[in-house]
Order: sequence, then C-alpha cells, then structure tokens
Amino acid sequence: MNKESIGIVETKNFHIDVPIKLDIGEVLEEVNVAYETYGELNKEKSNAILICHALTGDAHAAGWHEGDRKPGWWEIVIGPGKALDSEKYFIICSNVLGGCKGTTGPSSINPKTGKEYGLDFPVITIGDMVRVQKKLVDSFGISQLAAVIGGSMGGMQVLEWMVTYPEMMKKAIPIATTASSSPQQIAFNDVGRQAIFSDPNWNMGNYYETGKKPGNGLSLARMIAHITYLSDESMDIKFGRGLQDKDEISYDFSVDFQVESYLKHQGESFVKRFDANSYLFITKAVDLFDLSRNDSLIDGFKNIECKVKVISVDSDWLYPTEQSTEIVTALNANDIEVSFSEIKSNYGHDAFLLEKGQLNFILSKFLSESIVEDLMMEKVATIRENANVQDAAKLMLDKHITHIPVVTDDFKLIGIVTSWDLSKSIATNSNQLRDIMTTTVKYCHAHESIEDIARKMRKFDISCLPVVDDDMKVLGLITTDQISNLLS
Repeated sequence: MNKESIGIVETKNFHIDVPIKLDIGEVLEEVNVAYETYGELNKEKSNAILICHALTGDAHAAGWHEGDRKPGWWEIVIGPGKALDSEKYFIICSNVLGGCKGTTGPSSINPKTGKEYGLDFPVITIGDMVRVQKKLVDSFGISQLAAVIGGSMGGMQVLEWMVTYPEMMKKAIPIATTASSSPQQIAFNDVGRQAIFSDPNWNMGNYYETGKKPGNGLSLARMIAHITYLSDESMDIKFGRGLQDKDEISYDFSVDFQVESYLKHQGESFVKRFDANSYLFITKAVDLFDLSRNDSLIDGFKNIECKVKVISVDSDWLYPTEQSTEIVTALNANDIEVSFSEIKSNYGHDAFLLEKGQLNFILSKFLSESIVEDLMMEKVATIRENANVQDAAKLMLDKHITHIPVVTDDFKLIGIVTSWDLSKSIATNSNQLRDIMTTTVKYCHAHESIEDIARKMRKFDISCLPVVDDDMKVLGLITTDQISNLLS
C-alpha cells in the first residue's frame, strides 16, 4: 500500500425497502445494494462522483480490503492526488443489480420462497441497474452529481444516466463503450451463455442446493470473453508463441502455449469469485442495451443536459472507436457540449483499466475544466428591497448564510446584503434594507470560467458573487470557499 492509496476500506450495504419496478414490468419487492465510498461529502453535497463498474466488476473500486493481495479495480485513478481525488471528491461505487457481490441478484434469497432466486430472478436491463443506483444516490441527499464515470458496461450505465436522469449530473464520462450492443457483441455474450447452459452442473440454474457449480461452463464463458478484452498486439507482446513449462510442442491436446495457460488460469480464477447465473443475467442486460429512439441515436440523446467527455481505445475491437464517435456525433447533433479523446494503447479493451498516465491526464483535465454553472449554489435565498433589516437577519440565521441577493418581484438582481451590512445597520441605526444594501453589486454569468471568476473575486476583494442570466434574474451564488475547494 502506498501513500496515494485510500487505504483500508469496507463494503457497506443499503437496503431499498420500496418496490423496484423493472423494465419488463415485474417488481422486486426488496433490493440490497453493496457499495463503497471514498472521501467526504461536502456541506453543499456538490462533490459526489458516481463510478459505474464493468461486466464482472463490483463495488470495490479502490483502496484495500483487509487481507487482500491487490486493491480495488480502479486504484490507478482513485485516491489522493489522482484524477478522482478522494481528498476533493466524494466517490461512490455500487455493485449492479443482478450481481453477486452483495447486491440483489439470482444468487440472493427470494423472500417469497426462502431459497435462491436462480432463474426465477427477472430479466433486468441497464436501465434497471441505474434506477437502483439512483435510489442509493438519493439516500445521501445528493440532488446532483458532479460526474458519472464508467467504462465498458459501466459506460453503458453512464449513458443511461445521461438519458434517464438528465438533470442529475453536471458531467459524464463514458469510456470504451457503445450506445447499443452490436450483433458481434451479442454473439460473443451468447456463446458464453451457451457454455454455461451446456454444463451439466448448471441444472437449469438450480445448482445452489447441489453444491456443484457449473464451473466448466462459467470458466469457458470467461475465457471467450477475456479474448475480446485483449488485442492481438498485446497477446503477441505478452505471450508470442512461447511454450508453457516445456521445451517443445507435445503434439497432443495438452496445454502447449503460454496463451492457453493464461486463459485457463483466467477461467479458473473467475469461477472462484463469480456466479454463473449472474453472468447470464448481466450479459443479457448488455445485449438488450439500446438508447436509440425511433431507430435514431440523435432522438435518444435529445434531452441530455450535462457536459460529456467520450473516451475510446484505439486497439479496442470489442467496443471500437467507431462506436464512440457515433455517440459524439449524436451528441453534437443535439448541441450537447461534448469532447472526445482516444487512448493510444496496445492493451485493447482492457486499456481503460490499465493506462494510468493517459487516464489520469484525460479525466483530471476534463473534471477541472469548470464553469460557474458547475459549481454554483442553486435555489438560493433572496429578499425584496422593501424588506427591513430584521427580515434579512432572520433569513441569514435560518439559512445559515452570509450573503443575500436583493431582487425585484420578478427576481431581477438590484443589490446584495451581507452580514457585514447588518453590522453596519446597528452603527447607523438603520432599519430599512435599501439604506444598507450594496447596489453597485458585482455579479457573474453561469457560462464564465471558474478561473476568470476567481480573478474577479481577488481583484475586488469579495467572497461571493450572485449568478444571473441575461435578464439579470438570479440563478444562484458562487463563493470563494467553493472555488478554493475546487482549485485545491
């Protein structure tokens, strides 16, 4: 463990005791969600980032569990001083619905039968996964996420968040993903499912009571999938045609090559940590994923509101760059603020888990490119010009604030009153707000950059600016504390 790690972490559980209606029309009466958090939620609850994991991932994205030999799956970008800085952001990652790492899935107990769901678990979608994540986010009292980020199937969840809850995040970063599964992607997933079906121990999904896992089928499914995560170049660099523990080819059907041994090891390791039925349900959810509407991705993306950074990998043939550029094109067609980066790597699809330098640079640059709208406090308290000093003092006490914009009846900014002004009212024996408020108030617009606003605040030695639209109507407030927290 190094100083840039979060350190020891624990997986927590959130119980949803209200029914979750699924896309197929069925209802899950109770859902448990396994999740981890890193960092602290600020008092404005504006620094939360949701991380969405890939197909066989889990809630353990960073840090170390007691006794583990390796950290969470995205340790390279989460932690002090990294792009997803735990000293700056409050980071949430949960295991998806249908999983087998603590969140309700086919291996969970069905409350109606007292036994594992097995194939009685309903078919789920990426949308269902996101609805469950929304319940978890809501439980923290978070009204808007600073960002939603994920790769592969995690990127699908990011796109689903953008479409289903357009006002819930300021920024979104889908990585190495697609807006709809292609026939080739569906084909690979189906071959993996068929491998599980063909294992005699699968027993139509009722293998929990027998104590015999469909290990051979699940192992083969993982081996097939793992090939798609790599590139031909990475396999050649790592293995070439090297032999495994022998000096010459054996000319039988034993393991000859290093790549064969590697895939066999990947399959065997996977069986120890994953449930076969979860693999079936989650891959099916990936196959069903399609955000186009009326056969148009442009129509599917028409209500998106957040800033987007789309990232692909040049050697990824599972979710190739072309599918990422389709996302960018559809966003551009809807005038969504979007940028695109392509990671240069020979790792293939898995590069989003491995390319530490490029990922930290791209993520940190995009997250730090902030404008006032990204940071400002919305729904702020305001007061009318004809109010008295006592009204302003009471409002400050009730709302725990030090600055109140003074507005007209149609919320146009005409001044500002501060706690310092209230002190001045005592010295001047003034009772009317108009006598003490500042009328030559400095203000800013939502589209201005944070750096420009920080300079303006330093120049005029002020700690708070009202944010207004083109008609001078108040949209919110931005403070030096917020900017300091961001820039630090």
